[in-house]
Amino acid sequence: MDRAAVLAGALAARGGPRLPAVEWPDSIGSTSDRLKALARGGAPEWTAVLAERQTGGRGREGRAWVSPRGGLYLSVLLRPRFEKPGLLPLAAGLAVAEASAELGVRAELKWPNDVLVSGRKLAGILSEAASGNVGVEWVVLGIGVNVALDPAELPPEIAGTVTSLRAEGASEVPVPVVAAAVLARLAGWYAALGPSPGSVVSAWRSRAAPWWGGVVEVRAGGGAFRGRLRDVDDEGALLLEVEGGRVRRLLSGEVSRVRPAV
Repeated sequence: MDRAAVLAGALAARGGPRLPAVEWPDSIGSTSDRLKALARGGAPEWTAVLAERQTGGRGREGRAWVSPRGGLYLSVLLRPRFEKPGLLPLAAGLAVAEASAELGVRAELKWPNDVLVSGRKLAGILSEAASGNVGVEWVVLGIGVNVALDPAELPPEIAGTVTSLRAEGASEVPVPVVAAAVLARLAGWYAALGPSPGSVVSAWRSRAAPWWGGVVEVRAGGGAFRGRLRDVDDEGALLLEVEGGRVRRLLSGEVSRVRPAV
């Protein structure tokens, strides 16, 4: 199967973006590392790198992202020209949640970059950017979706914390078709970020996990503190009510973990 050709056909059928270049090796260290090298070489927007498996996949804070066969491992290059590129991870989460719903799986979003089903991780987002004299030059948006993982291939310590589209009852669909569904949705929200960023935040809130008002523990800057979740602002920052009633604004880049307090 020519995976790139299937992806192109599925994107065309959905009216999705045209990808000027696609690399899809059987195995790679990291799709995002490869795409960053292409970005530095001047690759055009919507260049994409995918792989059947990653040997050096990673999530936030450099944590390993286990990437066996049966997942979608996608990195796409964007060159935003709008004021709030910090909203891109929220837009990507929305794209994954909507694509999952299209396949019959209802997912929820956890700030800033997780897609969950019944509290288990279905997908994760990693956004990495480079800036120049005129602001953000490019963003490599890494998207990992568990499509049809074999639980036997997962480390025991995470096997109970993740799920997949197949495990949640989705129809059997090829990974390129899942990729097309995600990219088509992403293109729509990307287009909205310039003229209507508030619509992205509003849509993200509507799919967020019902944790507002709850107390969470946050790890940031090498320390930990607690607070009550209040909202996400119009730039995608998390608003947390801390001791004394003060509202603390947290950017995704400064937070390594948010979890319910015990």
